[in-house]
Amino acid sequence: MKVAVICANGKAGKLIVKEAVERGLDVTAVVRGDNATAAKKVLKKDLFDLTDADVKDFDVVIDAFGAWTEDTLPQHSTSLKHLCDILSDTDTRLLIVGGAGSLYVNPEHTVCVSDGPDFPDVFKPLAAAMAKALGELRERKDVRWTYISPAGDFQADGERTGEYILGGEELTLNSRGESIISYADYAIAMVDEAENGDHIQERISVVRK
Repeated sequence: MKVAVICANGKAGKLIVKEAVERGLDVTAVVRGDNATAAKKVLKKDLFDLTDADVKDFDVVIDAFGAWTEDTLPQHSTSLKHLCDILSDTDTRLLIVGGAGSLYVNPEHTVCVSDGPDFPDVFKPLAAAMAKALGELRERKDVRWTYISPAGDFQADGERTGEYILGGEELTLNSRGESIISYADYAIAMVDEAENGDHIQERISVVRK
């Protein structure tokens, strides 16, 4: 299986690359600079400069793009649109490292995590930008996408337990009432989906077991 990981030099991207390489997948790291990566193959190119020719030979493209500042937040939408456009009407699957703020907290799917009174104000613009991008993604019937939301507490340096609970559109808690997952365990779930392809045009979520 041929896999491309975009923004492979980020915290999530590096661990996804590592997980995929350790499973024996044919991995290409897509990066802008000379960053260290576990992948033997590297494509040095900005996400927005990628073309359909760059991605046509991959079975799966994993999008680990992130934007955090006020002026770059709209790029959650524009970057995803660009990737969808170059993958339109192909068999290549697009897997996206998503956000938790857009997960629903009621069965009617009318209230999200980011709507809660305890959701930090500082993260609301990011959550809104990622929710907007997800909403636009849902309209793309021409792309074989899967959006994977982490748990509410997404820990960059958390331990790799090797286990996770797979959830859907709603915020899922583990047996201890926690919504938490490490980047390492999230990477396991991402590569599982890359290998299995069980959730085409769906948003799923993961939490530590």
